[in-house]
Amino acid sequence: MKSLSLTSRLSLILAALVMLVMATVGYALYRTLEEQLIIRDDGALITRVEQIRTLLLNEDVMTLIREKPGLFANMLGNTESLLVLRIPGRAPLIEVNPGHSPIPQINAVAADAPLSLASVHHAITAGGIPFISASALATISVAPYEVTITTGRLMTERTRTLAMYRHQIILVASGATVLTALLAWFFTRRGLKPLRRLADETASIDIRLLSRRIGLKRAPPELRQLIDAFNTMLDRLETSFRQLSQVSADMAHDLRTPIGILLGQTEVAMRHKRGNDYYENLLGSNFEELLRLSKMIDNMLFLARAEDAGHAIQRAQLSVAVEFQRLADYFEGPAEERGLTLVCDHDGGVWADAELLRRALANLLANAVRYADPGTTIVLQAEQQPEGTLIGVENSGPTIAPEQLERVFDRFYRADASRIGASNATGLGLSIVRSIMVLHQGRWDATSGNHRTRFSLFFPAKRPGGP
Repeated sequence: MKSLSLTSRLSLILAALVMLVMATVGYALYRTLEEQLIIRDDGALITRVEQIRTLLLNEDVMTLIREKPGLFANMLGNTESLLVLRIPGRAPLIEVNPGHSPIPQINAVAADAPLSLASVHHAITAGGIPFISASALATISVAPYEVTITTGRLMTERTRTLAMYRHQIILVASGATVLTALLAWFFTRRGLKPLRRLADETASIDIRLLSRRIGLKRAPPELRQLIDAFNTMLDRLETSFRQLSQVSADMAHDLRTPIGILLGQTEVAMRHKRGNDYYENLLGSNFEELLRLSKMIDNMLFLARAEDAGHAIQRAQLSVAVEFQRLADYFEGPAEERGLTLVCDHDGGVWADAELLRRALANLLANAVRYADPGTTIVLQAEQQPEGTLIGVENSGPTIAPEQLERVFDRFYRADASRIGASNATGLGLSIVRSIMVLHQGRWDATSGNHRTRFSLFFPAKRPGGP
C-alpha cells in the first residue's frame, strides 16, 4: 500500500481538526438554540394558561363559553395547539383540537399554585415530533367554582427550525473542512518547497561532487539544523573517501613492489636452468617478500578490526616497569646491531589493554630503532599525571619536518622513504598506534626538533565506578 505524502497527511490532519472544531462549536450552538426554543415554547404555554385563568375570573364562564367559543380558538394561534376546558368529573365544556392531537392525561396544578417551567410536560409523538402540555385548575364564579384547563402544542415548527439549523451546521462544517483541506494542501505544498529543493540539491551530489555543500541561503530556520547535519556528513564522507582513495593507492603501490619482485625473480629463474645455490637464494628472497606481504595484510586486518565500533578491549592496571622490561628484552638484539642503548625511566602503572599496549609501544620502539642514529640512546619514559599516564619514546635522528609530522600517523605514510630501513616498513605501524589510542580514548602526538624525535601516548586513568 502506497503511503500518503507529507502534504496529504498535513492536509488531512488540518481538515480533521477543522471538522472536529466546527462539529463541536456547531453542536454547542445547536444545543443552546434548542434549549432556548424549549424555554420559549414552555413559557408561551404557561402564559397561555395564566391568560385563560385571568379571563375566567373576570366573566361568567358559562356565558363566555356559550357566546364566545371562538375566543378560545383564537387564543391558540395555530392549528397544532390544543385546549380543553372541563369541570372536574364532567364532559368537556369546550374542546379546541384542530390537529386531532391525543389529549394528555396529566395532573393539574392547583388553582392557588403558580405555574412554572417545571409544570410543562414533554412527550414525543409517534412521528418523532415533540409535544408539550400543561394542566391547571382555575377559579370561576359559579359552582363548582373550579374548572380544569388543559393545553398543549405540537412542536412541528420548532422541529423544522432545528432541522434547518442542523443541516446548515453540517453544510458549513463540511464546506469549511473541504476548503481547509484544499488551502492546507496548497500552502503546505508551497511551504515544503525548500524541503524539495534540499532533496534535489542532495540528490545532485555524487562521488564527483563530494566537495559541494548545501547552501543555507533563504533556508527556513527549521531546515538549517538539517542542512548543517548534511554538510557535516558530507565533510566526513569527503574526508573518508579521500583517505580511502589514498589508502587504496598507497596499498596498491606497496603491494606492487614485493609482488613485482617475486614475479621478476621467478621469471628470471624460469628462463634458464640454475644451480641449487641460486634457487636457495631465490627462495630466501621470496620468503622475505612473502613475510612482508603477510605482515602488511595482518596489519590491515588489525586496523579494520580496531576501527570497528564494537571492538572491545580488556583494560587492567599494568606495571610500567614490567612492560618496559619486556620490551627492552625483546628489542635488545636489534638495538645492539645498530649500537643503540635502551634506557627505561618507569614510574607507577598504566590503565590499558596489555596486548594493545605492547603492540603500540613495540611499533614505536621498532620505528625508533629503525631510524635512530647509530651509537645513540633511545629513551622509554613513563610519567604519571592526575588524568592518566603519559608514555614517551624518544630517539636521536634526522629531524622530521612539521608538515610531515601532521601525517606520520596516516596509513602508508613514510616521512622519508630513503631513510634507513624504510624499504622494509609497511607504513602502517604508526596508524596502528593511533587506532590503539582511539580504542583507549587517549591521545597521541609526535614532536621533532634539534635532532631529537619524540612520540607520546597518553592513557587516561581508570574512572571511579568505570569498567
